[in-house]
Amino acid sequence: MNIQLNYTKQQAMFQTKLYAHNSDESDPTVISFIAGDFMEGNKEIEKEQLQDTIPVLPLRNTIVFPGSSLPISVGRDKSLKLVKSIGKKVRYIGLVCQKDTNNDNPDPEDLFRIGVIAEVMKVIELGDDNLSIIIQAKKRFEWNEMVQTEPYFKATYKIIESTPAPKDDKEYNAILDSIRDSMSQMLHLLGEPPKELLQTINNASFSDMLVSYAATNLPIESREKQELLNIDNEKEQAYRLLMILNRETQILELKMNIQMKTREDLNQQQKEYYLQQQIKTIQEELGGNTQQIEIDEFRKKAKDKKWNSEVAEAFEKEVKKLEKLNPQSPDYSVQYGYLQAVLELPWNEYTKDNFNLKNAQKILDRDHFGMEKVKERIIEHLAVLKLKKDLKSPILCLYGPPGVGKTSLGKSVAEALGRKYVRISLGGLHDEAEIRGHRRTYIGAIPGRIIQNIQRAGASNPVFVLDEVDKIGNDFRGDPSSALLEVLDPEQNSAFHDNYLSIDYDLSKILFIATANNLNTVPQPLLDRMELINVGGYITEEKIEIAARHLLPKQLTNHGIDVKAFIIPKETLEKIIENYTRESGVRELDKQIAKIARKIARKVASKESYPKSLQIEDLKEFLGVQLYSKDQYQGNEYAGVVTGLAWTAVGGEILFIESSLSRGKGSKLTLTGNLGDVMKESAMLAMEYVHSHAAELGIDPDVFENWNTHVHIPEGAIPKDGPSAGVTMITSLASAFTQRKVKANLAMTGEITLRGKVLPVGGIREKILAAKRAGIKEIILCEENKKDIEEIKDSYLKGLKFHHVSDVKEVLEIALLKQKIKNPKDFTIAKES
Repeated sequence: MNIQLNYTKQQAMFQTKLYAHNSDESDPTVISFIAGDFMEGNKEIEKEQLQDTIPVLPLRNTIVFPGSSLPISVGRDKSLKLVKSIGKKVRYIGLVCQKDTNNDNPDPEDLFRIGVIAEVMKVIELGDDNLSIIIQAKKRFEWNEMVQTEPYFKATYKIIESTPAPKDDKEYNAILDSIRDSMSQMLHLLGEPPKELLQTINNASFSDMLVSYAATNLPIESREKQELLNIDNEKEQAYRLLMILNRETQILELKMNIQMKTREDLNQQQKEYYLQQQIKTIQEELGGNTQQIEIDEFRKKAKDKKWNSEVAEAFEKEVKKLEKLNPQSPDYSVQYGYLQAVLELPWNEYTKDNFNLKNAQKILDRDHFGMEKVKERIIEHLAVLKLKKDLKSPILCLYGPPGVGKTSLGKSVAEALGRKYVRISLGGLHDEAEIRGHRRTYIGAIPGRIIQNIQRAGASNPVFVLDEVDKIGNDFRGDPSSALLEVLDPEQNSAFHDNYLSIDYDLSKILFIATANNLNTVPQPLLDRMELINVGGYITEEKIEIAARHLLPKQLTNHGIDVKAFIIPKETLEKIIENYTRESGVRELDKQIAKIARKIARKVASKESYPKSLQIEDLKEFLGVQLYSKDQYQGNEYAGVVTGLAWTAVGGEILFIESSLSRGKGSKLTLTGNLGDVMKESAMLAMEYVHSHAAELGIDPDVFENWNTHVHIPEGAIPKDGPSAGVTMITSLASAFTQRKVKANLAMTGEITLRGKVLPVGGIREKILAAKRAGIKEIILCEENKKDIEEIKDSYLKGLKFHHVSDVKEVLEIALLKQKIKNPKDFTIAKES
């Protein structure tokens, strides 16, 4: 013991390098006595101090071997409670290492089964609720059952005796000598060791403790040390230790050799060179310079690219930057990623267009029913491209209600042209960098979504769908719609600038197709750059054809049903469309057909019988009760009830405007039905017009002073707004005040002015479809809406008669009959009273 105290500093250095490398619980202030206690090697246990159970102290990453003495820092709650419970009666505790060093609160299953029984020699208070204990390990043990987990672990156990090696075993003695040699070699590699420490290791009386001493202080993983502790045979344990020592010594030698190769007098300027030399030396040991291989690969790929000289020059400049960077530097990975992104772009690589116009028309007709304008525009573009060979692609914007096939049309266009197809959804996009990309100065910078999708397409002329362009947002991060101005401008997009790429890229050959539901939310500059094509809703006949040709076969295939094994007749499809859907498109119809297909699939899988042809009477079983009732004209038996036409996001609808008069003080106009400001103003205009033209309409002016007016639009839960109900409101009020009938099967739409002019409105096609569904026969429109009628297919107009007017007087002349309603109000009663 006294010998060891003379070289405390050197030994502490050695112990710190070896032992503390593997444990965060050692205490260098008391570590100097370790080797001395190993010399004593007291492994005997006072049996009377042991009980049937033993307190267990989990160690984070320390494996203790029998005979060793060392300090252990204690800081966890359970461990502190255990140490504080130690007294004269309880001196022995079990030390067990945990499997995961990062687990601050291990459970019993997180501990290794085998550890050592140790005697607590001393407890040292370090302050801040931290303690240090000095222990001496005695015997190995295996815990059987953890009988207590609070306030600390306590377990039943059995002591494990090791099988000793015979003293005269020459092989065992040779293994011990080799262990001494390896330890001495390792100590010399770390620095000049003290002679006293070498004498202790080489002392024959230290042989019994040599394996435990070396194993405790060896800088290897806890799991490997635990495997060493688990070995029962001392000879096998020593042999395994020798293998580990030889391996660690070789690794240490390799590190020292690398350092020797690169050692020289260094100054601040040579420091970077020194580090690079070390890396190169390691790479030579591994078999090559990875950095140079990567750079050579970049240059090889660059030779195959079809880019122009400006891009080639910029790329080479960036490669030279990469050569100067240290592979361990964070900037290296950023530069490497940038060069990869540049190489992955299809510079001047184009797919060959298919100029077969008949084939293109066939594909478009196969996938989409109707949409004649869109198909015509695509075929025209293909025809011009066939003649001219080089043409900037148009930028189309398809707008219309949801579910009419705007997005899916892009795929068909791509197939018809023989081009690649890519799509991005712009709904909810707020960040301008999503379009233009982030500058490389930002951490995690990437190209914008335009460039990313071109990379995926692998060609510079794909069909590029910009979905939901009307739902782009903007906030403090920028305005993405402004960034799209450059993308969608044929005069600018031949040199599109992505912030990440920093090299202009040609987008002029890309066929952009934008989709939108409502053009009112699209900025005007963006609209100016696009060719607008209206994709309106479908009439019932078209929906029937779409369902029969496309939706039903698709859903049957998706649900594993033979297409020929089940059909839905057209009359049943019509019933589904009218009573189970309410939309301009066919998305809800598709869901209802999918619902039917699921029920059929269930019956097929259960081997139950099912109808081969779905009849109308079967719909309640397959779809439940009908969801909607068809909007129907309600007759003209009441004064003041007029049918109007409205446009909604899901298509056109009819609405009823009701006006009622009640005795009162007059001059009171009540408006109900969840009306917006514009609609309220239309009602006020209508009332003023009726007031000012009372004589022409045959209305006694005194009536306004004795009767209150109430205008209501049913379905009050639905917000309503817009100016197109102006003519309907005037007709409703005129009918109420005159008690004259409104012409049967008549609907109308149009904005009014204070002087009685009728102005044009939008959504004519959708409103006409709604009128047809409701059984309307005649429609009143503004004279200027005549041009909208001329663009609508004749099949949509069949059975309808149109009245084009320019003044409210014409409207009232057409709409109001001379005949009064049954039991008309008598306005003279209120006047006489």
